[in-house]
Amino acid sequence: MNPKERELLDKLDKLVLESSGEDLKKIQEMDLETQLNGQSFYDEFLNSRTLVNQTIKQESNESKK
Repeated sequence: MNPKERELLDKLDKLVLESSGEDLKKIQEMDLETQLNGQSFYDEFLNSRTLVNQTIKQESNESKK
């Protein structure tokens, strides 16, 4: 894992810690679904359309340039 990916994971962790109960429920549902489908929660979260992840998603896209 490169430093930029580590930074994005840290931001995802911080987002989870600071999320409201409603947002945590959405994150939990996504986490359960990805586990059942054998997918990466991190990748699915970055590709989701929820408003919760827009900052992380934008930074991820910028790091790929």
